[in-house]
Amino acid sequence: MPKVRYAVVFEKGDNNYAAYVPDLPGCVSTGKTREDVERNIREAVAFHIEGLGLTGQPVPAPTAWVEEVEIAGA
Repeated sequence: MPKVRYAVVFEKGDNNYAAYVPDLPGCVSTGKTREDVERNIREAVAFHIEGLGLTGQPVPAPTAWVEEVEIAGA
């Protein structure tokens, strides 16, 4: 089975980290540390895709990507 890569957005909160996958609505995770949330979102993506398959729903193809934009003086 070929590997598929989904964009993941990571955010740091006041007390934890969070992550979500734009191409998989509802696929979110949190963690106490950066390492925790990275591990947890991988598990969440696998679980989300498995759930889609079990319910006969199509697995969305990745369409989102992430880039940084540098703004002078911001």
